[in-house]
Amino acid sequence: MALLWQKIVAGVSYEVRTAGASVRLYTDGVFHSQYNPNQLLTGHVWDLLMLPAFFYPGHAINRVLVLGVGGGAVMHMLRHFVSPASIVGVELNPVHISVARRFFGLQHKSIEIIEGDAVDWLLNYKGEKFDMIIDDLFAERNGEPVSVVAANRKWFSCMLKNLSSDGLIVRNFISRQELINSAGLSNEHIAGKFSSVFQLTSHYNENFVAAYLREKSTGNELRKNLTATPGLNPDLKTSRLRYRVRRLA
Repeated sequence: MALLWQKIVAGVSYEVRTAGASVRLYTDGVFHSQYNPNQLLTGHVWDLLMLPAFFYPGHAINRVLVLGVGGGAVMHMLRHFVSPASIVGVELNPVHISVARRFFGLQHKSIEIIEGDAVDWLLNYKGEKFDMIIDDLFAERNGEPVSVVAANRKWFSCMLKNLSSDGLIVRNFISRQELINSAGLSNEHIAGKFSSVFQLTSHYNENFVAAYLREKSTGNELRKNLTATPGLNPDLKTSRLRYRVRRLA
């Protein structure tokens, strides 16, 4: 990989590197995002964050909230494959926002990027509800990613308050145990708000992505909808889309 850009801000090292036709963002050595305008699917965890939109595409996903923008890979995929009217991203790190716009081309009339603490922002938000909320909030510690906010009852209650009646929440977890312990599964009050919960994984990553759906769906429904979507058919040998899905509730 070739180094395209590098900057140290307040002791934190930021790098943008090329990997073939893709550009990648690294923060203190942690791989944060990847973008290739000619191949939006990354083969990494950001694909999994977008996929739950296809559990029931009959319901229009008009408003999406992305907590933790990074380089904006999932926002590009959402705009291209899902086409919501509005994608709002909240990102604390101004360097990430600058990189997303300069190197990742994250500039479109349907995309709004807000600089701020995503947790505080959502706790104080009083606007129109979202059809899909993606929680991809991570920081770095000793070169490893760490979750910014616990997936507890308080945080799920906040997300549910701002979610439409048939919407879905998607959360990126570092470990399966963290997912299993999340309030979306372990807390009776919160778990009762969802009709289906799925785990999505890929052999390219160690992450576990959870999709909490307010309406029932199945893994077969997901695959059927992906197969019918140009550019996402996982049955094609040329497809970069490789995932495993498991129903948890």
